Amino acid sequence: MRAQKGFTLIELMIVVAIIGILAAIAIPQYQNYVTRARWAENNTVIAPVKAAVAECLQMNNSTLTACDTLDEVKAATGYAALPSGSNNLSSVELNGTTAAIKVTGTAAVSSCVVTWTPSVADANKITWTGVTSGTNCSRTQTGI
Repeated sequence: MRAQKGFTLIELMIVVAIIGILAAIAIPQYQNYVTRARWAENNTVIAPVKAAVAECLQMNNSTLTACDTLDEVKAATGYAALPSGSNNLSSVELNGTTAAIKVTGTAAVSSCVVTWTPSVADANKITWTGVTSGTNCSRTQTGI
């Protein structure tokens, strides 16, 4: 008798089942990874806005209400304009009285909204706190 070579049907079915389980775990994780990378781009785009607000706060004795509009930041620092929309960034706004930066993402990044709020512990230290809002917005998608 000759020994047969190859795989049995059950062995092939087990391999296909294992690949299916791995794909079911990996695909959602990959999608979150891509969205988080796109949000990293948005956070990089608004870094100059954060710097301009921080400089404005430093020039105005850490008074948040003196730096809560673009006009006030522009007058204090010469910062030209807020970033405009792109593939991942829908809009950027400065919210009143708190000098918070509201970043709205496009559908490519789940239309999440991230609000960066400055807090001034002392005159020389500004801490930014990011909070996400919107449907399907979480730390795994925005990295915040």
